Amino acid sequence: MAEQTIATATDAEIDECVALISLAFVADPAARWLYPDSRAYLANFPRFVKAFGGRAFTHGSAHLVKGSAAAFWLPPGVEPDEEALISLLQSTVPESGQETVFGVFEEMGRFHPEVPHWYLPLIGTDPALQGRGHGSALLRHTLSICDADRMPAYLEATSARNVPFYRRHGFEAIGTIQLGASPPITPMLRKPR
Repeated sequence: MAEQTIATATDAEIDECVALISLAFVADPAARWLYPDSRAYLANFPRFVKAFGGRAFTHGSAHLVKGSAAAFWLPPGVEPDEEALISLLQSTVPESGQETVFGVFEEMGRFHPEVPHWYLPLIGTDPALQGRGHGSALLRHTLSICDADRMPAYLEATSARNVPFYRRHGFEAIGTIQLGASPPITPMLRKPR
């Protein structure tokens, strides 16, 4: 397996990173529950990615394996753009589903550690390039910072298929989030090593 070069994504690479994440989540159970219609997914999920994880660009914690994979990490004290996220969901999710959608996000918030931590809202690899170690390289990059700073890391696995992947990197499941017809989401925490 070739060694991956991890770069801090620049503002000029935002669109590339958003496209990579959007490609990676095209069959993700939670993403497609949010936007089951393909046209709605393609029109709205990139905007969701920017609202949910875009602050990583401001803080120099969006990382990229050029042309292959991206990860948006939010450092301690930094949160998703809640105002943009609420506005987007209110305007793009049918009113009949909004209570459940917002309930899922509230539950996600309850699982976040109360101590300072790094949060990984989004990581993904172009499906055509999965299985080549890009995601693992992106995880190791920031987890080494977490370990050096003695900080925990937290994420939500939105696909049961990804839970073993995160476990291999030291994350432990700390519960399950599922409301109404939502797919199960697994909040996971990794203590520093």
